[in-house]
Amino acid sequence: MRVAVFRPDDERLAEAVDLLESLGADPVADPMLAVRPTGATPKDAAFVVLTSKTGVELADDAGWDPGDATVCAIGDATAAALREHGYRVDLVPEEFSSRGLVDALADRVDGERVEVARSDHGSDLLTDGLADAGADVHETVLYELVRPEDAGESAALAAEGDLDAALFTSSLTVEHFLDAAAERGVRADAVDGLNDAVVGAIGDPTRDTAAQHGVAVDFVPDAASFDRLARAAVDRLRESDDAAVAGGE
Repeated sequence: MRVAVFRPDDERLAEAVDLLESLGADPVADPMLAVRPTGATPKDAAFVVLTSKTGVELADDAGWDPGDATVCAIGDATAAALREHGYRVDLVPEEFSSRGLVDALADRVDGERVEVARSDHGSDLLTDGLADAGADVHETVLYELVRPEDAGESAALAAEGDLDAALFTSSLTVEHFLDAAAERGVRADAVDGLNDAVVGAIGDPTRDTAAQHGVAVDFVPDAASFDRLARAAVDRLRESDDAAVAGGE
């Protein structure tokens, strides 16, 4: 089971590879994102929103002090990173998404300054939704997400029909995968290869991006975690193999 994973080349990629190997898969580690820090830090505000573990680490490295702000994390991984670095966490939405955070804050931010500290590819759903709720929204870009120059092994494999599954963890990983395929002159074949494979997307926005580019997503896990994404993909591959064996009998 050859499974492509696109996480940044740090402990997240190492953990993803270890997990897939433990599940009996053959991981294709093909990072589609690299972090380029901007050196900025979150600004003072009544509410401060962090949206990723990377953002927390960069804010902490820069000596960020939230003061009396209400500290909001968009999901459990971000919240855990905040706590690991000695920050309190005042709010985590039930739904780990921009929309979920807007819903959680909508009746609390009217007339308040809200600082959103994140990457340069953050969703407008968050900032626009908070503004619509009456907040004075300020966004600080803590880091840029770029495509590593050597990315694309998985695109070549997909184009050759040699990829069994692909696990997309953000809309940007989809876009960077397709850009890497285009640079190799195999975009159409890579899309065909994905559509013959098992494709998982970590959430609805990622699925929607894939669909816009002609990539059919087979499943979205019930929780936005790589663990759920990987296990669901391997389960589907095994079910397909079992069905093929049964059909052969």
